[in-house]
Amino acid sequence: MEFIRTLGAARLGAMAAVTTALVGVFAFIILRVTAPQMSPVFTDLTPEDSAAIVKDLERQGIPYELKNDGGIVMVPRDKMTRIRMKLAEGGLPKGGGVGYEIFDKSDTLGATSFVQNINHLRALEGELARTIKAIDRVQAARVHLVLPERPLFSRDKIEPSASIVLRVRGALEANQVRAIRHLVASAVNGLKPQRVSVVDEAGNLLADGAAGAEGAIGGNGQERQANFERRLKDQIESIVSSVVGPGRARVQLSAEFDFNRITETFDKFDPEGRVVRSSQTREESSANGGQEGQVTVSNELPGGQQGQQNQPAQTSRDQSKKTEEIVNYEISRSTKTEITEGGRVKRVSAAVLVDGSYGKNDKGDVVYQPRTKEELDRIAALVRTAIGYDQKRGDQIEVVNLRFAEAPAAQIQEPSTGLLSFLQFTKDDIMRAIELGVMALLGLVVVLFVVRPLVRRILAPEEPRALAAATGALALAGGEAHAALSNTPLPPPVPSQAAKMIDMAQVQGQVHAQSIQKVGELAERNPHETVAIVRQWLQDAPA
Repeated sequence: MEFIRTLGAARLGAMAAVTTALVGVFAFIILRVTAPQMSPVFTDLTPEDSAAIVKDLERQGIPYELKNDGGIVMVPRDKMTRIRMKLAEGGLPKGGGVGYEIFDKSDTLGATSFVQNINHLRALEGELARTIKAIDRVQAARVHLVLPERPLFSRDKIEPSASIVLRVRGALEANQVRAIRHLVASAVNGLKPQRVSVVDEAGNLLADGAAGAEGAIGGNGQERQANFERRLKDQIESIVSSVVGPGRARVQLSAEFDFNRITETFDKFDPEGRVVRSSQTREESSANGGQEGQVTVSNELPGGQQGQQNQPAQTSRDQSKKTEEIVNYEISRSTKTEITEGGRVKRVSAAVLVDGSYGKNDKGDVVYQPRTKEELDRIAALVRTAIGYDQKRGDQIEVVNLRFAEAPAAQIQEPSTGLLSFLQFTKDDIMRAIELGVMALLGLVVVLFVVRPLVRRILAPEEPRALAAATGALALAGGEAHAALSNTPLPPPVPSQAAKMIDMAQVQGQVHAQSIQKVGELAERNPHETVAIVRQWLQDAPA
């Protein structure tokens, strides 16, 4: 208690402030270290889904953190799987759109047909958007469907159409865009893939719904040529890198396309291949018979035949037969129509540059070794097979061995087995260790550079010079009083630092009064020590 009294109110207040600060700092460090590790339960959430998930977590009493303006919800790692399953059971997240759950409401009994049709359209758009989001590289999707109704007393039917807006990571490939178009067209009755437009978040047109099948990305000539060249280049690099090593081959490929659309029609007649189409046969026969006499005037007269009845008659008979046959033959004819679409490959040229092999000599230095002609011929044969080499088409392949300017990359070491395999840390473990190290370093810095100087300054005594000056002043006053009472001359004072300070104070005049005032203040602050000093003086004084 005496020690606490000697410290004073100022020192006690400083010690209390330092203690409070230390408790706060170390409490923060302990809470941070012992806090559960948080992991994202869902990412890229819409504000509606984020609000619903937070409400459900608060209802369950589960701690959570929000990042990326609510787009990421963090939960304790040990509970992440269970929380994700629980939220999925409740239909969260919904994906930012309305699906077929819109019909789960019980207030749709009195809804009109117009409202039901609108809800069906909204549900179909929401379900399609959720399905498209399941495709890789697609972060978000929004689908708009136009399903026109057939007008009354009209034979013409307006075809439906669709437009899709995508937010993607990176860039979509041509086959992915075509897959999205066919996916939407297959889900909507009467919708054709050519009537589906696809746009990304930057406003780039990936597929034109008014341009037909050729409007999709990669449908024009330049895109088709670039995709063909890239595909062949990847094939060549894959097969050559497996021989010479990864990164030790460079491939450049150029393809020439013919984008002319040609239609040819052939008619062929076969004279030997006759077929009877129709046959008609017609036969005619006739016979004429009678008596003929002499041609006289009497015979020609009406009454002249009687005079000639006794004369002998001459008989004559004519017969005729006619046969007519008409045969119609069908000449065999074959018609052939060939349509050659645009985009035929006319010529392919490939240049392959391969690096040599590297080995070590007796001194352990890396030595470059060029590849033999046999190895280059085998590589060229592989390249020709990979691109479908056609000599008649004029394809050209060149395989050259030259030393690369950069050195070969270091080989990747195989993962260790045994006890060292347990020391393999994940990214989360490394980040956790870094966080703990930073917290420990922060605590050490606070202790060494903040706490230690404050404690030293609080526990250190006051300046010894002031105390010595006060003691000297008290001794001088006591000595003068004792000399006045005993009429005994005082011994010469021992020169000291305190005496020098008192002499300087006496010379200056006002310093003496200030010293006496300070002695009085010290005596009031420390009465016990003052009484002890006076008693010691009284005991040491001569009788």
